[in-house]
Parts: sequence; C-alpha cells; structure tokens
Amino acid sequence: MIYVLVAVNVLLLVTGQVLWKIGIGNAGSLKGVLMSLISPYVISGIIIYAIATVLWLYILANGKFSIVYPLQSTAYAVGVFVAWLIFKETIPITRWIGVVLIFAGASLIALR
Repeated sequence: MIYVLVAVNVLLLVTGQVLWKIGIGNAGSLKGVLMSLISPYVISGIIIYAIATVLWLYILANGKFSIVYPLQSTAYAVGVFVAWLIFKETIPITRWIGVVLIFAGASLIALR
C-alpha cells in the first residue's frame, strides 16, 4: 500500500510542476513570474502541492525512510516523460538512459 501512496504522491508532484510550467508561460522577468502567481494554473499547482505534502507526511509516518525517500526520485523520471509528451521537448538518448537508471534504482530499492 505504501508504494501506491508514493506513486500517487509522485504523480501529484509532477502534476503540480506541470501546472506551474503552464501557468508561468514565458514570463522571462521577475515581474512576469510574480504576475503569474495569480494564474489559475499556478494556484492549482500550489493546492496540489499542498495535498502532496500532507500525503508525504503520512507516507513518512508509515513507511521506511530508506525506501520511500529514494522512491520519490521517480518524479524526476516521470517529469522527463511529461516534458516529452506535453511540452514536446526533445529528449536526448543520454537523458532516456538516465530515466531507465532511475527506475532501475527505484526497483532495486523497493525489493525487500
């Protein structure tokens, strides 16, 4: 069950980041970034991050830190998939290899 909760937490974190990225748009200046704080996307991302934080506290209270904390690294790998699928970023092969290594490492950590 704890693995499912970590997976949900990872998805919440990535979703929050995606909403922030969409909400901030191409704001290149500090003023633009500050103005984007009122974007519905940014506000939604903050709410999702708050939910993820509460869930993370529950996970920390009930899981082994040496397992759950490293499993959070899968958020980085999921982020690469999202960048490719949603933002149409070009992902070099070295980055895909890194994604595979992250998932391989997480799988090893999850073994008992």
